[in-house]
Amino acid sequence: MGLRVYNTMSGKKEDFQPRLPGKVGMYVCGVTVYDYCHIGHARANIVFDIIFRYLLFSGYETTYVRNYTDVDDKIINRANERGILSKDLAEEFITAFDEDMDSLGLIKPTHEPRATEYIRQIIEITQKLIDKGIAYEAAGDVYYSVDKFPNYLKLSKRNMDDMLAGARVTPGEQKQNPMDFALWKTAKPGEPSWESPWGKGRPGWHIECSAMSSSLLGESFDIHGGGRDLIFPHHENEIAQSEGASGKPFVKYWLHNGFVNVDQEKMSKSLGNFFTIRDILKTYDAEVIRFFILSAHYRSPIDFSDHNLVEAQSGLRRFYEALDAAERATSDVDQKENRSTDGAKVEEKFREAMDDDFNTALAIAHLFDGVRTMNRLISTKKFKKKQELIAQVQDLHETILRLGEVIGLFRSQPSAWLEKVKLAGLIRLEITEEEIGESIQQRLQARKEKDFSRGDEIRNDLEARGILLLDTREGTNWNLK
Repeated sequence: MGLRVYNTMSGKKEDFQPRLPGKVGMYVCGVTVYDYCHIGHARANIVFDIIFRYLLFSGYETTYVRNYTDVDDKIINRANERGILSKDLAEEFITAFDEDMDSLGLIKPTHEPRATEYIRQIIEITQKLIDKGIAYEAAGDVYYSVDKFPNYLKLSKRNMDDMLAGARVTPGEQKQNPMDFALWKTAKPGEPSWESPWGKGRPGWHIECSAMSSSLLGESFDIHGGGRDLIFPHHENEIAQSEGASGKPFVKYWLHNGFVNVDQEKMSKSLGNFFTIRDILKTYDAEVIRFFILSAHYRSPIDFSDHNLVEAQSGLRRFYEALDAAERATSDVDQKENRSTDGAKVEEKFREAMDDDFNTALAIAHLFDGVRTMNRLISTKKFKKKQELIAQVQDLHETILRLGEVIGLFRSQPSAWLEKVKLAGLIRLEITEEEIGESIQQRLQARKEKDFSRGDEIRNDLEARGILLLDTREGTNWNLK
């Protein structure tokens, strides 16, 4: 059937047919670099990392552009608060962003432009819009006239009359229409600024992306992405600027990821439920965050909570336990080249899920099917004596690892990952290995003395604290609940 994507512009799924066969141009709005990234940034960037990875896996020659907004009111205000230059603040948080994304296992986009590197192109587009009568200069500021773009609000499907009813002009602005937006702003004393035909100033937020995307991908390209919060006004204004300047369709497919809620409430600093990626990584492994985000469809809202992260960790642990078991079960057997029908079926189902608008939740469910088959084969009594069973496990193991890489999972050596998460879990549960060991010895002594109720009490106490005891022929082991 081929890849189908949900296009925000049309409000439906469409067959994906790039403008140039076999080649894809994708632009995704990056961060404004004035603070550390939060879980919402993590979701948006992981989502489009997955889309980039899958396009490459599907054979498309993909040019992926993700920008940095490195000049903005928020950056200027934060730099002034700290008594440093805005460019130094931006540099600090670009470095922090790169560190966070590396931690989350993202692959680098093809291009990572900064707004301040495209001032010339911003001025050129702004001048073109003025020359066409679509924009106007007012006391050194330049505004886009939304009245001159007949299809304004075609992406967000909003009603202009309703928007005008609530629109206000900020003191100092000289807009002809409250809905008009700034392309260029006159610089205030002490602000970063550049020379322009309208005097010293700096770009508005929206025009930056039009300049960077058209410079690197052309005036028309295939995919533009970002969070749902960017549909209006940012993406709506990008369309107006870009199509107003070029006279060409701007983007073929608009893709937007859903919101992140925290314990079923909207995330915000004012509510005190604002979590940076760095805060979360103190407690949870980076791959757990990725698994949590991929366990829901990218367009759906997702609820961030300790409970849901623990559930994600449990699900990822099942994969790593199975991969570890498969490695140990086949470690002394030569790798077979022949594909099994089980591995081929898992890959077919995985591709079907991803081709249906990048449905990672369903794709992971199909990988789980492969894990269940692999575990069943390993537990077969005659497993070691049957070469075809070993070959099936080897192929499923290879298939799960290879497809996992497509969505950025299973990057660690299984036994090392399991041990790391186990120790991190003890910190979170505020219990030590020594305490668990002592409890196990006390339980063994109680059972030796036929005090089975005491043994059960110790087991139940540990379970209440999040530790499960596992009795085996070799002795008693433990794992996180």
